[in-house]
Amino acid sequence: MDRPPGLSVRLKLTLSYAGFLMVAGALLLAAVWVFLLRYVPDRAMLINPDDQPTHGVFPIRSALLDVFAPRAAAVLAFLLVFGLVGGWILAGHMLTPLTRITYATRMATTGSLSHRIRLPGRKDEFRELADAFDTMFAQLEAHVAEQRRFAANASHELRTPLAISKALLDVARTDPNHDTRELVDRLHAVNTRAIDLTEALLLLSRAERRPFTRERIDLSLLAEEATETLLPLAEKHGVTIETGGDIALTGGSQPLLLQLTTNLVQNAIVHNLPEQGTVWVTTAVHPKSVILTVENTGDLLTPHQVSTLTEPFQRGTERLHTDHSGVGLGLAIVKTITGAHDGTLALTPRTAGGLRITVELPAN
Repeated sequence: MDRPPGLSVRLKLTLSYAGFLMVAGALLLAAVWVFLLRYVPDRAMLINPDDQPTHGVFPIRSALLDVFAPRAAAVLAFLLVFGLVGGWILAGHMLTPLTRITYATRMATTGSLSHRIRLPGRKDEFRELADAFDTMFAQLEAHVAEQRRFAANASHELRTPLAISKALLDVARTDPNHDTRELVDRLHAVNTRAIDLTEALLLLSRAERRPFTRERIDLSLLAEEATETLLPLAEKHGVTIETGGDIALTGGSQPLLLQLTTNLVQNAIVHNLPEQGTVWVTTAVHPKSVILTVENTGDLLTPHQVSTLTEPFQRGTERLHTDHSGVGLGLAIVKTITGAHDGTLALTPRTAGGLRITVELPAN
């Protein structure tokens, strides 16, 4: 915002200190003068050295005023100078942390999010503000880094099907006798994957903006619906699905929460054992929250692998490169939808192999 120039905060504080000191000094001098007027008589008899009164009187108050007024003015002048100099020094000392905060924010506006204020000293208002800025800078830096990785990965994922399509078309153009049906089938598969990736990116974007109307939803019904929808996929992979739990009511978007549940169940089916795998889908109710848990057998995963699974286009094991692995955005979408519903997402590797995913949402 373009603002007209004005007085600095340091100058305003200096004038405030000096003005307050001047008012306090003036009030003190006024109190002294009132005290003198109250207890000093207006006139007094002149007494000679022999203790005999003379016939004249001496105006005490008038003489006192002649003596008091210039000295009071000198005191006020001293207070003014002292207030300006002292106020300028004190204001500069008090505003030093603000200068460091301003410098850090200007560094951030230039794109340098790695700079931290790290204001030393005991806790006060300025240090609380500096700590809040440091936390914000750290979160922004992590978010920007994540967005850059996401943009690079998305570009790579979108470029891959386009490059494959171009290669297939180049082969068909140079080899007119190539099997057209095989070419069409491969182009159809590549195009389908590109469409799925684009739709997943759009869903991820919509979930981040939270443009949905909240309604009362039972997570147990969503779990049953997702399980029934993915039952053919489970049978194809030789995976058994077991469901159970309590009625778990929460508030949110029914399509988004259904997408969340479907992604979790599909992820558990695809990333399972080659045969005789199992998926457990359960719901539970706590005093202030409801919990959806999807657990599956599978390969052994390390905590480091699990911590990266919610990042876009991250894959835990080599088996995730199969034709049914999706586009690498399943758990990223789950994380975004969970955050949009003010919930928490927890991923834990199972000691026997596989993964346990827990989504906790506010109860309704």
